[in-house]
Amino acid sequence: MIVIVSGSIRPGSNALKVAQHLDSRYRAAGAETALLDLRTLPPEAYQGEAYAKRPEAVTKGFVEPVLAADGLVVVVPEYNGSYPGALKHFVDLLPFPESFENRPVAFVGIAAGYYGGLRAVEQLQMVFAYRNGLLFNKRVFIPAVYGIFDEDNNIKDEAIRERLENQSTAFLTFVGEHRRPG
Repeated sequence: MIVIVSGSIRPGSNALKVAQHLDSRYRAAGAETALLDLRTLPPEAYQGEAYAKRPEAVTKGFVEPVLAADGLVVVVPEYNGSYPGALKHFVDLLPFPESFENRPVAFVGIAAGYYGGLRAVEQLQMVFAYRNGLLFNKRVFIPAVYGIFDEDNNIKDEAIRERLENQSTAFLTFVGEHRRPG
């Protein structure tokens, strides 16, 4: 199973639009998927007690899919030169070390600016590397993200669609080569 994480909690999130595109792309390739929308983290996930005793909704809706994943794809927007705090909070809620230990992880960066989330992806890669994730080296960066969607929220830019397709095809191979035991 491929778990796709939309790394933003903003209304009208472009990260979610890209994640939805990826979800349909992976499904078309025959993969089972789960799309995790951080906007649906329950309010109790933001209480300090959630670290010691995860709320049931966090466990069922977020932790269990991550632990069942053969691979993770993180769509990360760049906010103020980094990744969103909500995404860091989500990562911190996940069990250590089993959430990312030897689990393939791919990254898609998005931003309004020219570099397409490069800073956010590189910083997030350090976190996932620390947690022993297997970092996939074919990253996709989407600049000027506000202009890539048509009126139906489909990606209208052929080059971006092609980069995402190339990444997803190669990532499925990478995941197959690094299948976790069990």
